[in-house]
Amino acid sequence: MRIRHFAYVSLMALALTGCNDTLEVAQVDLSKVKNKVEQPLPPHILNAMAAKGMDRNSPIMIRIFKEEGAMEIWKAKTDNRFDKIADYKICAWSGRLGPKVKTGDRQAPEGFYELTRANLNPNSKYYLAINTGFPNRYDAVNGRTGSDLMIHGACSSSGCYSMTDQQVLEIYAFARDAFKGGQSTVQLQAFPFRMTAENMVKHRLDPNNDFWKMLKVGYDNFEVTKRPPEVNVCEKKYVFNQQATDGGAFNAAGKCPAMSTPPALAAALASYGKTYDADYAKAMSKYDGMAWYDPSEAERKAVVAKTRKGRELAFAPTGTSLEAGRMVKVAELEDLMAKRTTQSLTANSAAGATPATPAQPQATTVAAATPAVVPVPMQNPLAYTAPAPEPQETAEAAAKKPFWKFWARN
Repeated sequence: MRIRHFAYVSLMALALTGCNDTLEVAQVDLSKVKNKVEQPLPPHILNAMAAKGMDRNSPIMIRIFKEEGAMEIWKAKTDNRFDKIADYKICAWSGRLGPKVKTGDRQAPEGFYELTRANLNPNSKYYLAINTGFPNRYDAVNGRTGSDLMIHGACSSSGCYSMTDQQVLEIYAFARDAFKGGQSTVQLQAFPFRMTAENMVKHRLDPNNDFWKMLKVGYDNFEVTKRPPEVNVCEKKYVFNQQATDGGAFNAAGKCPAMSTPPALAAALASYGKTYDADYAKAMSKYDGMAWYDPSEAERKAVVAKTRKGRELAFAPTGTSLEAGRMVKVAELEDLMAKRTTQSLTANSAAGATPATPAQPQATTVAAATPAVVPVPMQNPLAYTAPAPEPQETAEAAAKKPFWKFWARN
């Protein structure tokens, strides 16, 4: 009797965490879901929200980490800061670490995306879906192309972030409830990995390193404030929580205006930076002469191949880079990258295809990725389109600025 009681208590403790691991023990019978679009969040998540001081319809934010294969839902508390309320193991994502560059490269997007109610797709053939909004302003101004990049169910991906149907049912509900509460845009932050000092050292030789350093500024802003950063684009790069001064405005392709950082935020970031610099130095010493080997999609799939047995053919989990990758000596990494490039060129030649610039260049030195010139596909109706110039913000409008932009206030 005591054993049964202990097992029950342990199960309930897991359920109250709101984490994805609980889905294995607290699943909804999808065959009995009468209206998937309006399916409420399960009781264990609602209980966790109440315990954390979160309103059911308060704003949310979504964070993705490719390498770890993790998706997180963060939600605003009554103190106006965000806290993690749920995390999920991504069932499938295609390509390698690195941003999406062009149509057909099978890369899942990396960057900062704003999702509106229109991005919700209740009629997806992959159970439910949320359009990531790729390409955004940054992607568009840098010539990156692609469409219909989704967070969806069915656990099968060719450029999307694919979850199980159980997971996407909850993720969709989180977004739906936030929009019902008045949130106009949900920020999606998609990162290659958790941007710790140790991870930045491990990936320091990756050709996408400069791009990732830019994303890390937004990552740091959120870590410090626990509020989604205000994101702008100028000079074809992201800028975070910056206030344009002297009447300037942000233009994705134009010169950045004179900018300033709110003093309280600047001080907090400086303190955060000192700790990071010390951790980075320690990591450099720890991994001297070593770097991370980023596994291919095929290598990731091989790690989880056994999970496909007995499942439908479309079920195609990809596993995580942490499971399939490894630390290697720099010389070995260079050799592996050279072999990978040769194999890719050989495969293209055998298929009669003209070799194209890869989405992620296979060099081991830091280099800026230059998108290949490709035909522009039909515009994604949910992706970014340049709006007409907006009038200067009035004092009244500034006073009504959403609370999660607190750090951007005067």
